[in-house]
Amino acid sequence: MTMRTRKLIGTALLLLLIVVYSLLALAVAIVLQLQNAGKVAELIYYVVAGTLWVIPAGAIIWWMQQPDLPAR
Repeated sequence: MTMRTRKLIGTALLLLLIVVYSLLALAVAIVLQLQNAGKVAELIYYVVAGTLWVIPAGAIIWWMQQPDLPAR
């Protein structure tokens, strides 16, 4: 697979990741009833949840940047 193809697929995966992750983080916040837990707990949750998406996004970006294999 060429780097160009990986970048196209990776871009689509990143967009999908952001949408799915944000909806999942919102659903978890609703299930945990964070609005009743206080503003500090809510702030801490959203700061942590807002930075955790970087881990899978970094893996996708790392995969996108892999060099092409040499031609045989």
